[in-house]
Amino acid sequence: MPKEQDYLKQLREAHAKKDARTLKTLEKSPYKKGMFREWIEAIVFAVFAAAFIRMFLIEAYVIPTSSMEGSLLVGDYLFVSKAHYGIRTPMTVVQVPLLHNQVPVLGSESYITKPNLPYYRLAAIEPVQRNKPFVFNWPIGDSVYITPNRSWNIEQIRQMSPPQLRQAQIPYPFDESNLVIRPLDKKDHYIKRCVAIAGDKFEVRDRQIYINDQPAIVPKKVQFLYTVSGNGNLNTEEMIDWGVNVEEGFQSSNNTYVFALTNENIERIKTKGFNVTVYPRNENSPDIFPQDTAHFKWSVDNFGPLVIPAAGATVQLSPENIALYRRIITVYESNSLEQRNGEFFINGSKTNSYTFKQNYYWAMGDNRHNSEDSRFWGFVPHDHIVGRPLLVWMSTGKNGIRWNRIFTSANKD
Repeated sequence: MPKEQDYLKQLREAHAKKDARTLKTLEKSPYKKGMFREWIEAIVFAVFAAAFIRMFLIEAYVIPTSSMEGSLLVGDYLFVSKAHYGIRTPMTVVQVPLLHNQVPVLGSESYITKPNLPYYRLAAIEPVQRNKPFVFNWPIGDSVYITPNRSWNIEQIRQMSPPQLRQAQIPYPFDESNLVIRPLDKKDHYIKRCVAIAGDKFEVRDRQIYINDQPAIVPKKVQFLYTVSGNGNLNTEEMIDWGVNVEEGFQSSNNTYVFALTNENIERIKTKGFNVTVYPRNENSPDIFPQDTAHFKWSVDNFGPLVIPAAGATVQLSPENIALYRRIITVYESNSLEQRNGEFFINGSKTNSYTFKQNYYWAMGDNRHNSEDSRFWGFVPHDHIVGRPLLVWMSTGKNGIRWNRIFTSANKD
């Protein structure tokens, strides 16, 4: 290396003096970089520069599911800022650059869990706000079985019937040794709308969200499932132009269809002579958080009330409400919890209350009847937050590029 540094010094001096003779001599030096080496160094630098930007500043993200339609569509490519809510420093140290948690084609995990670093977040530019989309690590994505289409949490798998397991491409009987255990920062990325922040009283009454007993802002493009009926044929190509995801719709009977629709879609369909009614949803489902139908008779359209936990707030524990907080206490905040004869022991000490260590949030998709969100898996911890979507830089759909969506805001209400 000293000889190579000396060569570079001589080369700089010759260039400065415009000494053609010396430059010609130096061209023959064995320390002169060849084209192949220059390309390799350029590629290595580009990869590490891109990895640094992705890790600390801005990450590209693609919308994989319809849970945020019609605000964000399947095939939208976003830039997500990691600085707005505070840069979270890496926790998983050894990983393949530019990959999140899986190696394409191979399907293997793209990281090694140890060594690792503790959670730390730099100062935020702004706090997480109500009614704004945000990206976070899937809270229950720590113990998962991975299928070609998605990851499934172990608790979800345990609740499935054999036909549901087969439909989800999960082997039956299920062998839990096939689970993948992921660290916090390698859980799958989800994007939803933050509908409630720490300290809010949250409730859904007949599809309308209430925050602190006041009706919440309804996103302009929010969707629900509706039954469309009438004589005649629906023009699906026209519906695609309106932004309706016809591929996820289905025909329930003769001349009766079910689609996720916005209010604007409904009015357009009515002008074609069709009737539109709300599609009934199952009440009191065991899939609904906190998966305790004995104490919580909730559904996707009628949920709560409950208060979103805030750092420093204390809650009284009881057999009736422990299902709401068990995962917070044991998983997100790393305590042991035992329940004996109606009494609670946290880290071995008897108690009837718990004080939260961090803030939590409530996330919901704008496609309200086709979204797996906090209504199914509960609170989003602050340490799981990844960033704020900035803009849609590319969008592709069934009919090709959606030119009208390129360079549009990803933060619309």
